[in-house]
Amino acid sequence: MVLCSRTAVRTTSTGYINWIYHSYQKRCIHSSLWKSTVHEIKIQHKYQHRSVKTLLSTLDINQPLASLTSPSCIVPSFYKRAYSIHNDSKIASKGNIKPDTSSFRPIIRLPSMASTSTSDPAPSEPAPESQSESRYEPRYIDVGINLTDMMYQGFYHGRKVHEVDLENVIQRAHAVGCKKLMVTGSDYKASVHAVELAQSYPGVIFATVGVHPCSASELIKTAGGVSNIRAALKDIETLALEGKARGTVTAFGEIGLDYDRFYLSDQDSQLRVFEEQLRIAEKIDLPLFLHSRAAEEDFNRLLFAANLPRKGLVHSFTGTLEEMHTLVNAGFDIGINGCSLKTEENLAVVREVPLGHLQIETDGPWCEIRATHASAAYLKNMPSYLTETVPKDVKKERFQLGMRVKGRNEPCAIAGVAWVIAQVKGVTFEEVCERSWANSMNMFRYDEAAALQEAWAKENSNGTDAVAVAAGGDGA
Repeated sequence: MVLCSRTAVRTTSTGYINWIYHSYQKRCIHSSLWKSTVHEIKIQHKYQHRSVKTLLSTLDINQPLASLTSPSCIVPSFYKRAYSIHNDSKIASKGNIKPDTSSFRPIIRLPSMASTSTSDPAPSEPAPESQSESRYEPRYIDVGINLTDMMYQGFYHGRKVHEVDLENVIQRAHAVGCKKLMVTGSDYKASVHAVELAQSYPGVIFATVGVHPCSASELIKTAGGVSNIRAALKDIETLALEGKARGTVTAFGEIGLDYDRFYLSDQDSQLRVFEEQLRIAEKIDLPLFLHSRAAEEDFNRLLFAANLPRKGLVHSFTGTLEEMHTLVNAGFDIGINGCSLKTEENLAVVREVPLGHLQIETDGPWCEIRATHASAAYLKNMPSYLTETVPKDVKKERFQLGMRVKGRNEPCAIAGVAWVIAQVKGVTFEEVCERSWANSMNMFRYDEAAALQEAWAKENSNGTDAVAVAAGGDGA
């Protein structure tokens, strides 16, 4: 059989999908091309063309291939050529795809189906990835994601660049197995927004409430001076307590010290606000979501002096091996993201983090794993199935709904963090995912919080005062 011996790719959406689909059935192309085609049509063209919608509803993207005997392997050059034809397609006003097929030529020949032996393929032919029955399906909790940041609203440096795609970001997270997201609060306004997101996505999104060290100077300025810090934080305390009772708030933070960014908040302001928030933490009985940058001595001094009913997570950890051991021995967990995996020194620390104190995060829209990072080399052998639902990224100026934005991190990238950790520690990917999941569930009690969310929603829908729900339990 000559590859692409069928007639040239047709110019309609349905024709193109049919061509890909039947080529897939005959094992002329790898199944990943068929799957990516359906994904692109669904995302980019949004079912606008009725015939496309009808066709996609009748074709099975996961059709069994056990009866087909021709190997599914394919040379990369054809894959790239065929895929580029689809990606370069132009959408006419009626929603048709019009690919340029002038450069499309047969690249390889495969034996005909009739003449193919029914015996197993030769050892040199790799087995299709889809035939793996023992493949681990991961689950993640992104314990640190800044979904309140304006990048997810399409704003960059105060300028609107593209439409809001927050819903797509959350959907992509779920598609890769990221089942729960903890959205961080950095000041009162961001904390309120985080709580609102938790209310909109019950059981999926949970919030932290607190004042980030880089927001400390602004808090004091707004409050009218250092003497008014306690009064200025009263709204934060109330928001945390109300959110805890309703199951929307699962941590107090992001609080701590950041001595790398005095240009945002001076040292004295950070120390005063951190110390006052630790006093609040003693009363509200929530685990802490902590931030520490180049401030180990002061951070540990204030943290260990507090009479904390619950410990917490030091997120986005970039400290030394000694600092990590000190925190772990004191009962705190360590949060790892792309910023924790930049250098060989970072990787050496991550290698020693006990699995019983490990949690994972993306800290999007920042802290992605970049090509210049020491961790990037470990991603080269990451199985493709872990990211097969993740669309390509494009520059923000070329954004299309359904695509990721280059340079803007998001929860669907969490698989890379877990994979690098597993490679560095010499343990299985599954072990990293399952242990970090268990640690996060144990510390932040998401199941209890979700039950409170559901109970509060029922009571609220019946017009009952939320105080009655809070009286029934606080999840602590």
